[in-house]
Amino acid sequence: MTVAVDGDSRLHLDAAHAAVYFQIVYDGLREPLRRALEALIMERQSELKGVYPPFAQAIFDRGESEGELKGEIRGEIKGKRDALLRLVTRAGVAITDEHRARVAACSDPATLDRWLENVLGAKTPADVFT
Repeated sequence: MTVAVDGDSRLHLDAAHAAVYFQIVYDGLREPLRRALEALIMERQSELKGVYPPFAQAIFDRGESEGELKGEIRGEIKGKRDALLRLVTRAGVAITDEHRARVAACSDPATLDRWLENVLGAKTPADVFT
């Protein structure tokens, strides 16, 4: 990294020093500017290479963790939907395309759990989807 100092002279910083100075600047920012800087970093994450200051690494890690959690939740919901449709079929409960669409549209794990429990002993779709 090259930083202009007093016009013509140049100060050369290696990545480690640049990260430290960047951290110092970040620590001095107020919350609105921090959020703006974080958003800019997330936009350019794929362009950035090298050592990141701790606050930037925390932003990346938080984004990855949130993405993993969302993926796990989506996978859990999909599994519950699939299990519900299989169990309804095995229980001999005839459901319509509207019921299948309702299951596909449901993204609430608690509702899917309730429907799964309702399959036991169900004779009609109304027994399941209450």
